[in-house]
Amino acid sequence: MIIKTVIFDLDGVLVDATEWHFEALNDALQLFGYEINKQDHETVYNGLPTTEKLKLLTKRKGFPIGLHEVVKRLKRKYTDQFVEQYCRPSYEKQIMLTHLKSRGIKLAVCSNAQKYSVLNMLKKSQIDHFFDLIIGNDEGYKPKPHSEIYLAAFKKLKVKPEEVIIVEDAPHGVKAAKDSGANTIEVAGYEHVNLTIFNKFYETK
Repeated sequence: MIIKTVIFDLDGVLVDATEWHFEALNDALQLFGYEINKQDHETVYNGLPTTEKLKLLTKRKGFPIGLHEVVKRLKRKYTDQFVEQYCRPSYEKQIMLTHLKSRGIKLAVCSNAQKYSVLNMLKKSQIDHFFDLIIGNDEGYKPKPHSEIYLAAFKKLKVKPEEVIIVEDAPHGVKAAKDSGANTIEVAGYEHVNLTIFNKFYETK
């Protein structure tokens, strides 16, 4: 098997940002008397774009549609504050990406976060220069769990699904990756993303 490309999700994979998004959204929602509890976050909302989370919250809990845009703006503001405060380089991630690039593998990021946020986190982590392609959720593709964002990446990078490994953590992202037809590595979280997952992948093939 020849792997030509590795595509990473961002939050909870390359950057330890899952909790930042959870807390930032709740900080915004609590101003209006709403919140998403931890269990619902992990089983229902995690990995979805903010727009989709708010639609679900409206459907499940009656959150007013008229507040969606206000909450999205507040959530972006709070997320940016978390990124500025907590986002730092990970040498383990830099070593992993350096090794993959040295093997001639193209690298990409496909995220349900907005592209400006993706770029900001990658720059703060000092790994933005490793990637040949970066796609956010505001570029016209259907968000995960739909596989469209990954299919678009395959086309842009001129690779077949079987030539690609996708690394994902959240259920919605894992579904999108598997539905794309690519090889999928499902990780439990940020701390598990290192060279070991690729060594284990090749051992099983």
